[in-house]
This record gives sequence, C-alpha cells and structure tokens, in this order.
Amino acid sequence: MSEQPKQINHGRGAQSGTVPLRFGLADREVDGEWRDAMEAIDGPPVKLRTTVTEEHPKTILSFNQSPDIAFDRSINAYRGCEHGCVYCFARPTHAYHDLSPGLDFETKLFAKPNAAQLLRATLAKPKYRPRPIAMGTNTDPYQPIERQYRITRQVLEVCLDARHPITITTKSDRVIDDIDLLAEMAQQRLVAVAISVTSLDPRLSGKLEPRAASPSKRLAALEKLVGAGIPSHCSVAPVIPAITDEFMEEIVQRAAAIGVGSVGWIPLRLPHEVSPLFREWLDVHYPDRAGKVMSIVRSIRANATGGGKDNDPNFFSRMKPTGVWADLFRARFRLACKRAGVGKAQFELDCTRFRPPEVGGQMRLF
Repeated sequence: MSEQPKQINHGRGAQSGTVPLRFGLADREVDGEWRDAMEAIDGPPVKLRTTVTEEHPKTILSFNQSPDIAFDRSINAYRGCEHGCVYCFARPTHAYHDLSPGLDFETKLFAKPNAAQLLRATLAKPKYRPRPIAMGTNTDPYQPIERQYRITRQVLEVCLDARHPITITTKSDRVIDDIDLLAEMAQQRLVAVAISVTSLDPRLSGKLEPRAASPSKRLAALEKLVGAGIPSHCSVAPVIPAITDEFMEEIVQRAAAIGVGSVGWIPLRLPHEVSPLFREWLDVHYPDRAGKVMSIVRSIRANATGGGKDNDPNFFSRMKPTGVWADLFRARFRLACKRAGVGKAQFELDCTRFRPPEVGGQMRLF
C-alpha cells in the first residue's frame, strides 16, 4: 500500500502548530473522534486568520553580547511574523509564551504601539551612549501589519530626530514606503538597509515564505533604495542546500546589475523547533529530496569528531558551516562576486551626530 501524500497547508509556511515540551508545557493533541464529530456538525475547520494583540512593554531596546553578530542592540516592533518563512530562526521565541513556533508564530502576532515613545525616553537618558540599532534581526519590521501600525516608521522618525544610526533587515518591498525618511537619514550616514533574497522562483518562494514579497519585488525595492542613495545590502539568506543554492550566482549578478554595493550569504540554521518544522515542510513539498537536503545540512554542522547535527548553537561556529559542502558554497559565492564585480562593503554609520531627543516638552539647548 502506497503512503498517502501529506496535506499541504496552503498560504502558510509551517504545516502544524505543535507546542514544544522543552519548557514543561502540556502537549496538545486533537482527539480524532472529537474532531470528526465537530466537523460533522460545524463543517470543516475555517481558514486560519491572523490576529494581532497589542502589548505595552516597559523597555524596547534589547542588548546582546554575542560575538557572532555585528550589533549589540536591537528593536523588535512586533513578535511573530506573518511572512511565515518556514526556516525562520525566530520561531522558537513564541514557545516562551505557550504558543506554537509553527502556525501560531505566523498567525498570532503581537504589536508594540508604544515602541517609539519608549525609544525616545531611552535615548534621552543622560548615560545613554549611541551605537547602531538593528531592526529586523528577529521578526520583520515591514511585515504586512506595519502598513496599519506604522511602528517602524515611528521608530525611524525618532532616530532621525535624534540623529541615531539604525540598520534594517527585511524581506518586504514595503520598506519603500519610508524611502523619504531613509533618504534623509542616508544623507547623514544614519542608515543602511539589507533585503534578503532567498530564491528567484516565485513559486518556490510562495512555499518557503508564503506572505513575503516576491523575489522580483525585493530586487525592485533594492533598486529604488540604491537610486535614492541609501546604502543597500543584498543578503542571499538562507542558502538551503538542494533547494535554493542554485539561485546563488544569479542573485549576486542581479544585485550587482542594479547597483547594490554589498552582498553576502548565510547558511540555513535550524535551532530548536525550527528543525522539525523544516523537516515537516520538506516531507510535504519535497519528499523526493528531503533526505538529501538534511544530509547536507547535517554535514555542514559536523563537529570535531565528524558527527553531524541539524543545528550548531555554539558561539563562533554557529554562523560558520564547515565541511566540503560549506567550502563549495563559499567558493561559488566568492567566484560569483568576482564575476559580478561586487563584494561585502562595510557601512560606516555616524554616531557622532547623536543628540538626545526632547522628552516632555524639554527644549534643546543646542
């Protein structure tokens, strides 16, 4: 008897919503007989809808001491992300709130409407010392609900007023909505924008990143940013072996052709619950090559004794894959950059222009 094909959860990256057990939470399992009885009465389950809960934290800046990343502080205007990228390393953060890193992460969102006010108060503190703030390091600052809430734009307005540098990473062409602010900040060396392009196949992107902008829209957004004089970076991320790596060279070529001054690549990472979610995604969409994909993933995360694993969480090595496949990807990317005449630029943002913002009607002396 042949195995029944797995059902596809159209329009979503994750295919299930299991809550992890690593925090001692009770497992959730739908009883089959109860489900069948309810469907007989009410009909099939309704399509998942996105909900947004407003929250009001007391702080907005998050600080880190990681040796693997170039920033020490960040802002996340939202928790959860409707883009639904199945590989998103931020998915496990939903587990801290008794929510699924799977479907809950992309359907049960949280917005922080007081983010700009909190940032203004933080920057006004006498002991605050400026360094570039990163946005988009956890969830996308330009996901669809930004069009309604405009929290990211409000944060940019505070940074422009305070002349505070900021970096943005996104998968959305919605960043162009703020090109007026970004262009003004760029004139003062206060901003750099990175847009990640994972593939050039809209059908594949529709499976991997179902509610993110199409590859063509992302490249068009990069071109507009470059035209407005905004320092722009194209990130080929993540590179998924045997799924998206075939697009690496062409993405680099197209980015260079539109004048992007910096490109880079990041290998696939599968921390905590992302690994089973990604494996499930492979079984649904690419069952014919699922074994090959995970074999390569495990080979580039091999430890000193040669044993592979789905993810390497350790500092210094988690962003640096090893082995033959990793060397091959590096060589291919290096050659693609050489042929396209583009490399990885260092965007030097200016912290010397910083001036504490006005708070509570206090006027500036200078």
